Amino acid sequence: MADDCIFCKIIKGEIPSRTVYEDDQIKVIMNINPSTDGHLLVIPKEHMVDIRDTKEEIILHSIQTVKNKIYPLLKERLNCEGLTLAQNNEMGQEIKHYHIHLIPRYPEDHADFTYDSTKLSDLDEVFDKLK
Repeated sequence: MADDCIFCKIIKGEIPSRTVYEDDQIKVIMNINPSTDGHLLVIPKEHMVDIRDTKEEIILHSIQTVKNKIYPLLKERLNCEGLTLAQNNEMGQEIKHYHIHLIPRYPEDHADFTYDSTKLSDLDEVFDKLK
């Protein structure tokens, strides 16, 4: 655990949280600045900075928990029509402790993760760099 990490302090109980699910490896809490109703964070109990630093078994366990427990709960209790998973690394990562955002989707939620056909012309150039 990192002494100055907000998520480590939440895991240790030093900072209160609204915990939706918890087991020996992860804690799932309400996001205090939600994008939509039910926006949750999946946080490993062990401090790891980003995806490169995170143990594969923690990533797998987190995704299995989302698939088998949390997403069904969100659909049942909040009637969401979809779920967006987001995970930031380095740039865009406010808290340097690996975590996954679970953003329930609703018809009028205005969270925009949609396809933009105007960017299609950039695909070939980027693809050439990646292959």
